[in-house]
Amino acid sequence: MKPMAEHLQSGKQAEQLACNYLEKQGLKLVQRNFYCRRGEIDLIMQDGQTLVFIEVRYRRNGYHGSALESITSRKQSRIITTAQHYLMQSGWAHNCRFDAIAITA
Repeated sequence: MKPMAEHLQSGKQAEQLACNYLEKQGLKLVQRNFYCRRGEIDLIMQDGQTLVFIEVRYRRNGYHGSALESITSRKQSRIITTAQHYLMQSGWAHNCRFDAIAITA
């Protein structure tokens, strides 16, 4: 049970680190951990008139591939479907983009 708790804590810390970094770059946090039946988006931020859907990946090391390599095509499809759900729900009518942030300890 403890390794799972550590894993979740590391993930949340990575998301907070990514959020802090992006806010320093001028992005504004819209929502954290948006969930729908089809998936989850770690961070939704606004960069000017562009809504940014952000996947944050954390790896302790690169032994099992990089953090970015862990975003499979299946995960990408889920992120897109979840983003479409968010866009319909929110009524956002401007541009959007998808970003990924990789953090390796």
